[in-house]
Amino acid sequence: MNLYTTLKELCLIPGISGREKNIRAAIAEKIAPFADEVRTDTLGNLIALKKGRTGEKKIMLCAHMDEIGYLANFIEENGLIRVGAIGGVGFANSAYSKVVSENGVVGFLAPDASVAPADIVADKMYIDIGASTKKEAERKVRIGDSFVGEPSLCKLYGKRVAGRPIDDRVGCLVLLAVAESLKDTELDADIYFVFSVQEEVGCRGSITATYAIAPTEAICVDVTSTGDRPGSKPMACALGKGAAIKIKDRSVICHEEIVNALESIAKENKIPVQKEILAFGGTDTSSMQLTGAGCKAGAISIPTRNVHTSVECCDMGDVEAAVKLIEKYLVARG
Repeated sequence: MNLYTTLKELCLIPGISGREKNIRAAIAEKIAPFADEVRTDTLGNLIALKKGRTGEKKIMLCAHMDEIGYLANFIEENGLIRVGAIGGVGFANSAYSKVVSENGVVGFLAPDASVAPADIVADKMYIDIGASTKKEAERKVRIGDSFVGEPSLCKLYGKRVAGRPIDDRVGCLVLLAVAESLKDTELDADIYFVFSVQEEVGCRGSITATYAIAPTEAICVDVTSTGDRPGSKPMACALGKGAAIKIKDRSVICHEEIVNALESIAKENKIPVQKEILAFGGTDTSSMQLTGAGCKAGAISIPTRNVHTSVECCDMGDVEAAVKLIEKYLVARG
């Protein structure tokens, strides 16, 4: 699997929270050769199972398929479309950017003319698709249609790439690459690869998936912020220094046994890693840890600059490290 090519394919398929069917279909096709079972649950999570020899232990890997975006909620008489946010949209960061609807309608997101940059919020934003009247706009867009920032991915210097939505198509990429690497490896444990829905609006998909699977232990793969850009708050994570083993964020304290095991395996196999302590945010790790009777949960993050913007940036070397770390972890503990 070519990591960059596959990541670009995943990034170019829109999939706002609650509308993940197209990205789910693409991932299902890619993981099918490496799984014994592939299914979609009621909420829309994609669950692929690699059966173990005994199945006495169940290990769940999870990355979310969905992305942030916008829903059309009102059409002005002049044809401009008012929108609401789905997920943690920073409207100031999104102003004057190109967007595309789930039906392929292209437009741009902009604030009202009188709004100062510091006051850019959802109800002061609109999407312009070029329509001059409400009737024209309604030929292309209905109330409830979704829009996302224009999907993209490009290579930068060295192993750096930028675009969107790296959050969290890069996590989906890691799971696909791990599944491929274990294709001919027999493990005792059942390995569940879960591509969850609606993470950006409250980690919803991972709750139902974890409840159904009842894993012994689980690892989430998502992005994390970095402390290596001008003006950043102090943080140990940086691009190009390896996969980030999460210790905590605002929503979770990772299980000590999982953290220690990941660190030990990284050291034994000379895999570059760094430690992540995030003062804000959260991922599916928290919901996996607490669902049902709970499980031992940990997380591996891909350091990413400019999260939730059109120029998210990560280092493919960190992605490679994450794939290798999870592969070795499963071989050691599965």
